[in-house]
Amino acid sequence: MSFRAFITLQWVMERLPRPLAYALAIVVARFAYRFARQARPRLEFNLRRALPEATPLELRQIAWRNFRNHSKAYADLMQLPRARVEQLRPLLHVEGVEHLEAARAHDNGVLVISAHMGSWEIAAAIWSSTIAPVSLFAEELEPPELFDWYRHTRQRLGISVLPLTLTGLKQVVQALAANEMIVTAVDRDLTGTGLELDFFGHPARIPTGPASPAIRRGAALLPVVVLRNPDDTYEARGWPPLFAEAGADPEQEERRLTELLVRHLERIIREHPDQWHMPHRIWSDAP
Repeated sequence: MSFRAFITLQWVMERLPRPLAYALAIVVARFAYRFARQARPRLEFNLRRALPEATPLELRQIAWRNFRNHSKAYADLMQLPRARVEQLRPLLHVEGVEHLEAARAHDNGVLVISAHMGSWEIAAAIWSSTIAPVSLFAEELEPPELFDWYRHTRQRLGISVLPLTLTGLKQVVQALAANEMIVTAVDRDLTGTGLELDFFGHPARIPTGPASPAIRRGAALLPVVVLRNPDDTYEARGWPPLFAEAGADPEQEERRLTELLVRHLERIIREHPDQWHMPHRIWSDAP
């Protein structure tokens, strides 16, 4: 989708009531599901890796629900320019908030670790206004105008967007030093510098960036997922934070922490495959 087409669709979405915006999102998802010649086969390949016992029909049904949920997540994003945190707060239910409190109690910052799942816009906006500043550490989008739109839209709700660059990494270190929260995903290695680990029974490159501040700065690694419920409300689930072991070999700790995060993500993806929005190559033998 070109930036002009995105802005046109966003202009419409922003002005629709939420139910109508989702109805339009489902129409868009139907077109995308049918005509996405590269994204759909890659998504189905990844789902097959996660669910090897699923039948072809089951995989197609999950892939369609995945496209639909992903399109609704874009609708959430497109409606953000007119959103208000006080209107969003009733939509989010949180489980495991005690784990977030335990992570923040160490005063070394929190790296919220997840996969490309669910819809993070609502949760990040609420947390940023009620708990602590939140930053999303993610890849830069093309074209640059689109990335600028994402950044400015999220900033209005108190969410910083840090690019996956050396400059962005320095900003991550500064945010953690201020005991802020950084949200990032570890189910896709964009830089090609990650460790080769077992991911759903096959070797894949997994980014090790989150493990580094946990080892060097004592930052907490907090596994979290934000899921869409059938009624289009959201559920954020947190689990006990992970910490580096003091005095341990850094390379061994990097592998240990990253493997623990991967095992955790595998369980969540298997439980909610229709919300794992990953139409990209993870394994070297992917289409």
